[in-house]
Amino acid sequence: MNLAKRFNKRKRELIIGIGTKLLRILEKIIARYSLVGDPTFFDPSLFPWAEKLEAGWKDIREELDAVLEHREELPNFQDISKDQYAITKDDLWKTYLFFAYGVKAENNCRRCPKTTRLIENIPNMKTAFFSILAPGKHIQEHRGPYKGVIRYHLGLKIPEPRKQCRIRVGKDIGYWEEGKSLIFDDSFRHEAWNETDGVRVVLFIDFVRPVKFPFSLINRIAIWLIAMSPFIQDVKANQLRWDKRLETLFHKSSQDNKAEVID
Repeated sequence: MNLAKRFNKRKRELIIGIGTKLLRILEKIIARYSLVGDPTFFDPSLFPWAEKLEAGWKDIREELDAVLEHREELPNFQDISKDQYAITKDDLWKTYLFFAYGVKAENNCRRCPKTTRLIENIPNMKTAFFSILAPGKHIQEHRGPYKGVIRYHLGLKIPEPRKQCRIRVGKDIGYWEEGKSLIFDDSFRHEAWNETDGVRVVLFIDFVRPVKFPFSLINRIAIWLIAMSPFIQDVKANQLRWDKRLETLFHKSSQDNKAEVID
């Protein structure tokens, strides 16, 4: 590694280290002044927009099924977000990105217009993607980057038996259901399992946590800084690379389907 690359690497590590320490201090304030409390799992009724997603889940599932025709060719989560190598290194966790802190995967959104419209109507949405777990996948215990956002899962394709497809957040266990919301605080240590023979898929959303004023402003500044961080910039660059691959893949599939119809 040359001197310039070494310097940039140390600079990146320093920025991330300082940022993480500041976020952990801020998280204590966020927990204290949260307008929805500080539980591991949240009651979906606290977020009225969740009902609209549940009402439209079959439309989302229909578009998901078309995406899943190319499941093996989709990027692994760590291909888009390199930091995920700490918790997953295999090809059993696939992702199909829509949004990530200001990054919009234009072609992915175009292929799933109904899903995109529903996502865009979520107040203060920050990330959105299909999270696809292959049979036998275990996501190791970890914690999310920041308590100022809350995580939402909409069950889209949930295999049985139910007890073998689950998530632990803190000391509590949650189970996905098709067409139902599961909302939790990913700043608690958590892990997930798909111990079934089927594929598990959820619509994965991060949105801004409601916090009392003026701490809500501080929270939004912190989230803006996260969007400017090397972590998110890497996501943007990686998604752009994968976007070209997926566009070629889906275009070829479309052409093949048209040829079959003509024949």
